Amino acid sequence: MPRRIPVAGDMTEIGEAKTPPFARVPRPARLFERRAKRFRQLSGPDGIGPYLAFLGGIAEAQTELAETLGEPEAPDEERISRAIEHGMPPLDRSGFRPDPKFRSLNEQLFGAIEKIDKPAAAQAALASARGADDARMATMVADLMADSVPVESVAEHAYVAAALQLHFARAASMLPERRLKPVGDGACPACGGPPVSSVIVGWPQAGGARFCSCALCGTLWHHVRIKCAICSSTKGIRYQEIADGPGTIKAETCDECGRYVKIFNQQKDVSLDPFADDVGSLGIDLLMRETRFRRGAFNPFLLGY
Repeated sequence: MPRRIPVAGDMTEIGEAKTPPFARVPRPARLFERRAKRFRQLSGPDGIGPYLAFLGGIAEAQTELAETLGEPEAPDEERISRAIEHGMPPLDRSGFRPDPKFRSLNEQLFGAIEKIDKPAAAQAALASARGADDARMATMVADLMADSVPVESVAEHAYVAAALQLHFARAASMLPERRLKPVGDGACPACGGPPVSSVIVGWPQAGGARFCSCALCGTLWHHVRIKCAICSSTKGIRYQEIADGPGTIKAETCDECGRYVKIFNQQKDVSLDPFADDVGSLGIDLLMRETRFRRGAFNPFLLGY
């Protein structure tokens, strides 16, 4: 039976990174294509395999739209510069309201998801989300932006989250990557959202550097290792994993805030994806329920865990 293994210290050798960039904005089509491929690799007939295959279908629909929607609208340079200058995220997630363009994107994505094989309950949830009026849609968007989703409507919110991911990934792709700056503990420098996980990369000139990955827009930002991804504390940071596992996926726990965020080592397994593998490693979340630590990351497809 799987068990938790406390691991002292960091999970990789430190000192490889030379000049890691602070942030990497997403390339939407590539982001969702990689995510879809990984979901498919993780899927299978048993356990949560069918659910992962379904999520792979959603990511494929996101990829298709990212490729066909054309270039996003150019951002307001003055507003972006002002936000960066004042240490604010240039994409205002808290002020976002679903407008006709977002409703159109919604309908296109939901129409593509309609074609994916799914259980009756998932189909009913899609119909509910697709039929939501403006007020209901605005409420669901606000719930997701606050990372607070009612238990009774988790499935409907997950579909809306998929549309928000596509919208914000497209918007983030237009930001001036090299000008992005830290905006606060556990916050994406592009949209201010929480991380879904963190990854240790093997990029040229950044090998061994650790990046947090935004749950909403997919932006990556550099975050020092052995430092909480949520509260930035360096006290009481520990690592836990499943016994006899590959050693590439661990839960980083923080004694200060009592939260954990998963960390994936792409140096050991380049196929690891910060979003797909967060869902695929649900077993770690189930084991962490036996501890005092709670998820600090947000994943709209893991709501309830």
